[in-house]
Parts: sequence; structure tokens; C-alpha cells
Amino acid sequence: MAVKLPTFDELPAVEGMPQGCAWGVFDQDGEKDVYGTLNLLTPETVKAAAEEVQDGISISLNWPIGSIKMPGFFRKSLDHKVMKLEDHQSGLHYGFDDEVSFNTQASSQWDSLCHFMHQPSGKAYNGVYPTVADMEVSSKANQKLPTIDHWHNRGCVAGRGVMIDFKSYAEAKGIDFSPFIDFRLSPADIEAVAVYQGVTFRPGDILIIRFGMTEALGNMTGEEQAAAMSSIKYCGLEGTVDMARWLWNNHFAAVASDNVAVEAMPPMANGEVLPLTNLILHQWCLGLFGMPLGELWDLKELSEKCNEKKRYAFLLTSSPLNVPGGVGSPPNALAIL
Repeated sequence: MAVKLPTFDELPAVEGMPQGCAWGVFDQDGEKDVYGTLNLLTPETVKAAAEEVQDGISISLNWPIGSIKMPGFFRKSLDHKVMKLEDHQSGLHYGFDDEVSFNTQASSQWDSLCHFMHQPSGKAYNGVYPTVADMEVSSKANQKLPTIDHWHNRGCVAGRGVMIDFKSYAEAKGIDFSPFIDFRLSPADIEAVAVYQGVTFRPGDILIIRFGMTEALGNMTGEEQAAAMSSIKYCGLEGTVDMARWLWNNHFAAVASDNVAVEAMPPMANGEVLPLTNLILHQWCLGLFGMPLGELWDLKELSEKCNEKKRYAFLLTSSPLNVPGGVGSPPNALAIL
């Protein structure tokens, strides 16, 4: 469907919610929307994104599952069990199966629109109240929550990805920077990198931001990872209403990064450190806009290729796990240049 969105300040008022709440904007024919800003990935948007493919090079953006080596620190760690396939009568060994178990937030991931709620109201995107029972289902047929499995009904994610390579920009400009400080990127900072790279944004873009966190963590032992992350101070986008306004007004379909939460941690407001439950962009993007967030993506190879080609826009595809009621998922993301 063709989508023309109001600006942040033009969004219609929703009772009891702050200005900028997008609930109802994408509803159709009385049906409560479950896709949020993925609705911007129209056939026209996808066809235009395909024009970014010039070299036929595809790059995986998926950090290996299990790359967080600290058991318990990042939810459940990877459990990978390999089983020999044998014929019990003849004793012939003819192959292998395997089983994996992991928390969907423990490596590269998408957050569904049920992952983090708007804290003052206790509601998720589009005013729903998710429950464990609602999401622990065997079928999505009668489940109307904005869980990630519904993305398969619309062909998952395909659109124009645009990388903001802040790590490379910081190195070029001599900016003192580390992924493990609470460095906060403002809208003006993002726009400065975009100008430096020569890229412009279009409605429906998937914004990809590189800080270099997964690269740094990937070179560490489990003990070193624990030490680097123990302060809970991580780089990211500034968690402010101004940043939320900027993201909405640019009409991004989604935002993903190689850091822990897209936004900087810990959350802050008026110079005060807030509890981690007060992540500001999580509440705005996931809860109020319906804008998916991707975290801990592997962006090193993409950065190298974009810097080599001097092109920072590409076709991006992502097909998350089709688990009924899924809260999050590895992105299974590719950038195609």
C-alpha cells in the first residue's frame, strides 16, 4: 500500500499517550496493525532498493550465535548438540543431526514490537497488552500481537539499507571514541556522517549504524568481554525525544546497529542516570512507533566493502525465525551491493 506519514508533531493524539504516538496510523479496515514501520517496505520501495545492487556482492550481517562467551551475562548462552545418525540394526553411521538452544537476544537480533513496552502505560505497539500465554502459542492464526513471526506474512524484510559508519568516520576525524563508553550520537552527528559519506536518506530506508562493538567483543575472551561490559556504559544513539522525532520524521522502516541496544546505555534524562528499564528509544521505536530495532549485527565486512566502493546504500534482506509468538530472532540478514 502507498503510505504517506504525518510528521512526529502531526501524529494524531492518542488518549493517555505522549505526542508522537503512532498507534492506529497503519491500521486498515478496522484491523489492528502488527507490522509498524515495516509497512513502508512497499513493492515500489523494494524495487527502488534493488537498483542499489551494482556488483552482485552479498555480505552476511550475522554475528555467530554464541559469540557472547559469558554464560549467564547475556541471557541463555548457545547450547549446540550434535547427534550421529546410525542404523541400529547394521550399526552404519550415515550422517548427523543437531539441535540448538539459545536466547534470541544473545547475538545478532531483531527486537519484535512486543519486546519492550511503553513503561508508563504498560502497553506494547498499537496499544496491546502482551502476556506470556499470548505468545507461547503453537500457531499465529488467531494471535494478533505484533510478534516477529507475522513478518513472514508480508515477505519479511527487503529494502534499501543505508550504513552510517561512525567508527570509520571517528577514525578519519580523530574523534576519541570507544564502543565501551556512553558516547551518545545525536541527529546532527548522524547527518554529518551522511554528508561525509555522500549518502541521503529516503522514506522506507533501513538505517544501519556501525560503532565497532561486535568487532571488539569478537576479539576478546569471555573474561575480557565481561570486564569490557561490566560498567554497563555503551556507545549508541542518544536516547532522547529529539532523536525519536528525527527517526520518525526520516520515516525509517527499521534501525539496526552493532552495539547492545542501538541507543547508548545507561539511559539518561536531564543529566540523571535512569534505570535500564527506562530505555528511551526502545519505548519510542518499539512501543510507540512500531519501528523494529536490530542489535549486535556484524558490520565489519560491510564497512570494508562500502569504504572500498565509496557507496553506503545497498539492498538489505532479512528473514527472521518463523516461531509462532516469537519475541526476537537472529536477523538472517544480507547486504547486497
